[in-house]
Amino acid sequence: MRPGFAARLRDLRSGRASLIVDLGSDIGSRDWLRGAATCLALCLSALALSPGGETEAPVPAPLSDAQWEEARALSYAPLAFGGDTGRRMAATKAVEALTETPERPRIDLNATLGRGDTLADVLRRSGVSRAEADQVASLIGGAIDLSDIKAGIGLNVTLGRREARNMPRPLESLAFRARFDLKLAVARQNGALTLERTVIAVDNTPLRVQGVVGSSLYKSARAAGVPGSAIQSFLRAVDAHVSVGSLGANDRFDMVIEHRRAETGETETGQLLYAGLDRAKGKDLQLLQWTQGGKAQWFEASGVGQTSGLLQRPVPGAVSSNFGARRHPILGYTRMHKGLDFRAGHGTPILAAADGRVTRAGWAGGYGRQVRLNHDGGLGTSYSHMSRISVKPGQSVRRGQVIGYVGSTGLSTGPHLHYEMYRGGVAVNPASVKFTTRAQLRGGELANFRARLRSLLATPVGGAQIAQKTP
Repeated sequence: MRPGFAARLRDLRSGRASLIVDLGSDIGSRDWLRGAATCLALCLSALALSPGGETEAPVPAPLSDAQWEEARALSYAPLAFGGDTGRRMAATKAVEALTETPERPRIDLNATLGRGDTLADVLRRSGVSRAEADQVASLIGGAIDLSDIKAGIGLNVTLGRREARNMPRPLESLAFRARFDLKLAVARQNGALTLERTVIAVDNTPLRVQGVVGSSLYKSARAAGVPGSAIQSFLRAVDAHVSVGSLGANDRFDMVIEHRRAETGETETGQLLYAGLDRAKGKDLQLLQWTQGGKAQWFEASGVGQTSGLLQRPVPGAVSSNFGARRHPILGYTRMHKGLDFRAGHGTPILAAADGRVTRAGWAGGYGRQVRLNHDGGLGTSYSHMSRISVKPGQSVRRGQVIGYVGSTGLSTGPHLHYEMYRGGVAVNPASVKFTTRAQLRGGELANFRARLRSLLATPVGGAQIAQKTP
C-alpha cells in the first residue's frame, strides 16, 4: 500500500479528511481538483449504467366483437344507442312503432302578463281558444277591474286533454295574484269554468326608519333599508326648508313610509308620508305630505305648506361660484359668470327648478351637455356640464323631476352643476328670484292634518314607541 494512500485512509478514519469536497471554495486547490474528478467519475458511471434505447411494453390484443359489445354495455353508449345490447331495457322485435306519439293528458305553464297585454292575449298565446280566453277574461272582469292587473304578474295555467290535434286545449285551471290583497283562481268543474276569490289579509302599518346622517344622508338611509325613491322624496321635501349640505353628522333623520305586509309573507313599500330632522344645531323639522285643493304638497307641523312658486334647488351641494365677473379657471381671463356653480359629486341627480318645458337637451359647446327649460312668467333656467341627460326637447317636466346627472363635460375643471336663470331671455342672478306665497291649513282641515301627524309619529321603530313631537 502506498504511504500516501495509507495516510489518507487514516485521516478518513480519524475524521480529519472527507470524501465530500465543497466545489464552491478553494477553487484550483488539490482538494478541489480531487472533488471535481470524483464528481465527474460519478456522472460517467451513472451514464454508463443507465439503460439505453426505448423500453417496450406489451400491447393488448384488440377486442373481439363479443368483448366490444360487453364493454359498450357497461359504458355510456347504451344511453345513446337505446340499450340494444340487451343489458338495458330497450325495445325488442315484439314492439311495434306508433304512427304518432300520444299527447300529454295535461300541460302546466307559467305565463307572464307583458306591458300592453290583456289577460285574453296571454291565454291565447298559451294555447287557449279565443272564445274560452274571452270567457275567462269576462269572468275575471266581473270580480276585478282588468286594468288593475299590472304588467309582470305571473299566471299559472293548466291545459287539459283536447279531442283532436287540430283543436285548442281546454283550460283546466288558472291562478294568479290579481292584487296585493287578492288571489283569483279559475277552475273547470262539471264542464263549466268557475271563479274563486281568496282575500289576503294585509297589515297597512307604515314603516318608520330613523338614523344618524353621518357622512352621507343618502348612504346612511340606504344602509338602514330605506328605498332609493323614498330617499329622493325626503331630500326634495327637506331641501325646500333646509340646505341638505348644511346637515351635520350628528343630525338624525326620521322617515315614515307606506308599507304593506301580506299574511303570505310578501311586503310592498310605497311613497314617503313623513319627513323629519332632529338637528344637533338648528331648528328641528317635521313635514307631512297633505293634499289641499287636489294638489299634494309638504306641510310643516304648524300647517304651513311649501312656498308656491319657490324654485327647487337643482342639487343639494353648496354654491362654489356666484353670479358676476370672475377669472375663468380654464380660459385664464376675466369674464361674466352668468350663473351659480353648485358643488356636487359625479352622477348626482339634477332636479328641475320649477314646472316647465324642455327647449334644449344636448351638447352646447363649452357648456357641455346642457338642458334648458322655459317656465311661466318669462323665466328660463339652464343646467350645464351634465354627464347624462334624461329628458328630450319638447317634454314637459315637473318641479323636482330628475332631468339629468352631474358631470364635467365642456369647459369644466371637475364635476359640478352650472345653473343659469333668464328673465325675458336676459341672464339674471338666480339667488335674486324669490316668492313668498305660502299655503296655510285652517279650521277642520288643520285638525285633521295634526291628527294624521300624531298617528304617524306614534308608529313604532323596531317595536319601540317613539315620543311624539307635535305642536
